[in-house]
Amino acid sequence: MLADLDDPGARGFRFGAGERLREGFVVRRGEQAWAWLNVCPHAGRPLNWKPDGFLTRDGSRIMCSAHGATFEPDTGLCVAGPCPGRHLTQIPCEIVAGEVIVDPEGL
Repeated sequence: MLADLDDPGARGFRFGAGERLREGFVVRRGEQAWAWLNVCPHAGRPLNWKPDGFLTRDGSRIMCSAHGATFEPDTGLCVAGPCPGRHLTQIPCEIVAGEVIVDPEGL
């Protein structure tokens, strides 16, 4: 549910199984949400430093804990750090009747 996410806030999730197990996360701002693959385009590492720890302190941007790259939460564009101009990989996501629906098959 969208109401279960802080505003702004983020929450990680896993999808797939076995060797295809992957991680993603959802970011909320107001009544909008976006889903991203939990992989930094700079070094291929997970972005979070703790469970659900994907955002800067003020919640305005996504931040890679390894190298400090920051990304716009709605476009995934890197705006600072070692990979400017690169993007996070978006996972299709929509809000339907207050539920955040993520479609990892759409990657």
